[in-house]
Amino acid sequence: MRTLIAFRPFWMGCLLCSLTISVVAAQSPGGQAPARKNWGQTPAVRELAQELAERFDLPPQWTLKQIASAHPVPKVRQLVLPPATPAAKNWSAYRDRFIEPKRIEAGVRFWRDHAAALRRAEQLYGVPAEMVVGIIGVETYYGRHLGSFKVLDVLTTLSLDFPAEHPRAAQRQAFFRSELGAFLKQVRRGAPMHRKGSFAGAMGWPQFMPSSWSRHAVDFDGDGRVDLLNSPVDAIGSVANYFVGHGWKSGMPTHFPVDVSGPGVELATLTEPDILPTFSPQRMSELGARLGEAARLHAGPLALVELQNGGNAPSYVAGTENFYVVTRYNWSSYYALAVIELGQTVKAQIPVLAAHPSPASPASSSPP
Repeated sequence: MRTLIAFRPFWMGCLLCSLTISVVAAQSPGGQAPARKNWGQTPAVRELAQELAERFDLPPQWTLKQIASAHPVPKVRQLVLPPATPAAKNWSAYRDRFIEPKRIEAGVRFWRDHAAALRRAEQLYGVPAEMVVGIIGVETYYGRHLGSFKVLDVLTTLSLDFPAEHPRAAQRQAFFRSELGAFLKQVRRGAPMHRKGSFAGAMGWPQFMPSSWSRHAVDFDGDGRVDLLNSPVDAIGSVANYFVGHGWKSGMPTHFPVDVSGPGVELATLTEPDILPTFSPQRMSELGARLGEAARLHAGPLALVELQNGGNAPSYVAGTENFYVVTRYNWSSYYALAVIELGQTVKAQIPVLAAHPSPASPASSSPP
């Protein structure tokens, strides 16, 4: 969960941290720049170790030793910052990054290779196979892009030296400190210290942060251990379990088509709650949205999800509570719809499976 998204960054500037990182004072004979060493037992490191040892019930000296051994990764400070000049959002361009022939082909192979595990996860958790396939495809291109950063190093860097210029610096620093604690808890219980992941510390086929790994990862292949880095079957069960843990409702579509192009549409009111399902179908209709029959009969609340298309007219869908669940993986409606449509597209390439749609398949994108 990368989340991503989409899906995730935070901090108060820690000048002391930046100044007290240990470095090799002398240059190598070849004239190279000084090599950075580990963080060392600076006052900031000691304070962080004490905080995490208390919060996560870890041995204080052991915790201090692990954090002090981590190496600074300066480049992640830039990677977690939002763009200085954000580009205009464009759903069509975003979609094309993920719903493209090579990724679809990889998704078909993944589905065929793991059809039994996908079917079992759907039966056990009520999460359609195409949703799991969409998540893993968007997150890691079906295991191709797992990340090359040492998780201990990046989480420690983002805990101690998060960029103060980030608009939510304090909140995001607190997030990464908590994730570092969760990671150290796993290591204390026997997980490898040198796991690698994304620049934000997300790991494995489904890109789980350490806290998500602790809460939602499952041993779905039955080998006695949870391994999201090497077991796509564990990843399948864990993604489905993550969805259930965030409120997935079996049998509910993710979204419905909606038309808001006519006169009298109270668009500002409809879009004010953003992606949070707020309106009953009746209320949404009263505010001018045109819904198809399936949406009008929907029992739960809906959200008018707006997706910008650069200079062109926005796209809209009526998102259900299950659409909102997908955004808990990465807080972005663009991400969520890309996951849904990638999964649908892959499923459509497998005739036998497509001929027997699951009862919880996302809604069609045909107009109401």
